[in-house]
Order: sequence, then structure tokens, then C-alpha cells
Amino acid sequence: MTTHLTWPQILSWRLRRQYVSDPGGPGPVEVARRLCGVQAQVASSAQLAVAIRSAAPDPGAIDRALWAERTLAKTWVMRGTLHLVPSGQLPDYCAALGTLRFWEKGSWQRGHGVTAAEIEAIIDTVPKVLGETPLTREELVEAVVDATGDAHLREALTSGWGALLKPLSRLGELCYGPPREGRVTFTSPRAWLPGWPAEPPPQEEAGVRLARAFLGAHGPATPEMFDGWLFGGVARKAVLRGWFRDLGPELTEVRTDDGQTLLALTEHLDDLAGARPSDAVHLLPGFDQYVLAAPRGLTPLLPAELKPKVSRQAGWISPVVVHRGRVAGVWEAKGGEITYELGADVPRQLLDAAAARLRPLLTR
Repeated sequence: MTTHLTWPQILSWRLRRQYVSDPGGPGPVEVARRLCGVQAQVASSAQLAVAIRSAAPDPGAIDRALWAERTLAKTWVMRGTLHLVPSGQLPDYCAALGTLRFWEKGSWQRGHGVTAAEIEAIIDTVPKVLGETPLTREELVEAVVDATGDAHLREALTSGWGALLKPLSRLGELCYGPPREGRVTFTSPRAWLPGWPAEPPPQEEAGVRLARAFLGAHGPATPEMFDGWLFGGVARKAVLRGWFRDLGPELTEVRTDDGQTLLALTEHLDDLAGARPSDAVHLLPGFDQYVLAAPRGLTPLLPAELKPKVSRQAGWISPVVVHRGRVAGVWEAKGGEITYELGADVPRQLLDAAAARLRPLLTR
């Protein structure tokens, strides 16, 4: 039997599951686990995404988890973007993402100015030169050039946004180390992260675990929505079908009020059906998972007229005003003041209450 749900119910459930309407996250590791990662291209946005979801916001908690406790890892994962993920889950991300070896395509190699032999040399050499001591990007590049004798790799590895290092992150051979004198460093997950497995988990098992975790925070959804979040919509179809086939006994179809058929974890059906739409207003930071994990064309979440304000040039995702679970506008903080561009009516009293909760977190 198909369960019928409205989008206001689904969005209300997601806000609660993602610690937005019920900010009870015990810390950055649990928040990152529940959200399936926290995008970290903009460090201040990642800090705010964790803080607004935490029962007791702690501005130093992320750095402690990354560099002292090593319970968080920072690296390129979903869609090739920089994220914070729990260290214990990173092997699953690497195993699943490793099913799409984009760097082996001639078009990708030509686009980044390297040959197949050179990218193979980078992948072979980086794990050998990354030891116990994290290296800056410059040190890593020189070590690779010295080891390979290929001076051309110096230019290739220092241009762009680390594109030639991203295959290493997907293969579980590279992650960020602690910054040194304001500069980024890189290290090997095998050397840096406690409990790193001797062998990667089977991709079949890793993919199922990631799909289950995704549906637990961003569901109900379709395999295509999961693919868009994890791979950017270019997953190998046979691999994707296999993961959802194996997860199938745990899933139930639901039908939305706009006629979409989605998949939900059966264990969450009663909770979803009991969800009640909320009038609450929330101010979420740029690059927030509440927006990023959903398709840009999901109009029940992001009205078409607001899409250009939210999803901007060069992949920039604006901070958003959420009302009744739906994006109602964008906001910006300047000089201690919060300004808004709204595309829908939002009760001023609720907006002021959301701003009052956010403002102390902006100064941390």
C-alpha cells in the first residue's frame, strides 16, 4: 500500500531530522553524520551550519574534531566538493565514489592538461610521498616532481582548485591535514585517521549504507536525487540500481501531493505521516545541506522565481530564509546587521526571532 504525504510534511520532517527545527546535535561529528557531510568550501558557512544545529554551540569543536581528536575528516567527496565527514564514514564515501573513475577519461585528461600516464603517475606517487608529516601543497607538488622526474606536473598540480588531487581523495589516499602558518596541508587518511581499514569496504555495501543515511535525513527521495547529491547526476546506472535493489527490503514507496513517487525508509513512515507543517522561520547559511541535498528543480522546496537568487554563478549557494519548510528568500549579514531579499510573505515577528537566534552565532 502506498503512503500519501504532502511536501509540507516531508519538509517539516527533514528540518527536524537535520537538527534545524530541533537543534539537538551533540557536536560536529554527529551533525555531519546525520547530514551526510557538511560542505566546507567556505569555512564560516560550515561553522554556522554546525552551530545552528548544535544543542550547545562550540566554536572550537570542529577544529578539535579535525586536528586533535581526528574524528572528522576534511576532503573532496560528494560532487568533487570539499566536505567535513565523520572519519569512520570516509571509507564508505571513497568506496562508493570510486565506482566512477572520471580521471580515466581522455576528455578529462585533456581538459586538465595531462596525459593518461601522468595522471597514473600522480595516483601512484602521492600515497608514497605522503607520510606521517602533513605536507603543504607546494611541498607535495615538489615531492611528486622529484619522485617522477616529470617537471610538467608542477604546473598541472599547482593550477586550478586541486582538480588533479581529487582522484586521490576519492581513492582514500589523500585528505586535509592541519593548517600550517595559514597554509593548507595534505596527509594520508591511512596515516592520519584512527581505525582506517587495511582494505576499502566493498562498494556494494558502502553504497547501500550511504543511500540509507541519505534517506534518513534527505528523504523521501528517488535514486536519481541520491545520484545528484553524491555524483552530480552521473553515477553508473547499473551501480546505482544495485545499491537500491539491495536496500529495497528496507524501503516503501510514498506518493506526494504533487504526484511524485519517492522512496522512504520503512522505519520512518510513521514519523513522516505524523509530521505536521510548521510556520517556523529558519535562517540557514550558504551551502547548507538542507538545500544542497535536494534537486535545484524541486519547486516545493525552492520556488522557481527564487532559484537565481539561491543558486548563483560559479556554484555559489546563498544563505536562505526558510518559512514553512520552503525557501522564502535569501539573507546576508553585514556590519552586524542582517538584510533580506524575500520572495514570499514572512511574518516579521518570526523573522526577527530567527535573526535573534542567529546573531550570537555570527560573532563567534
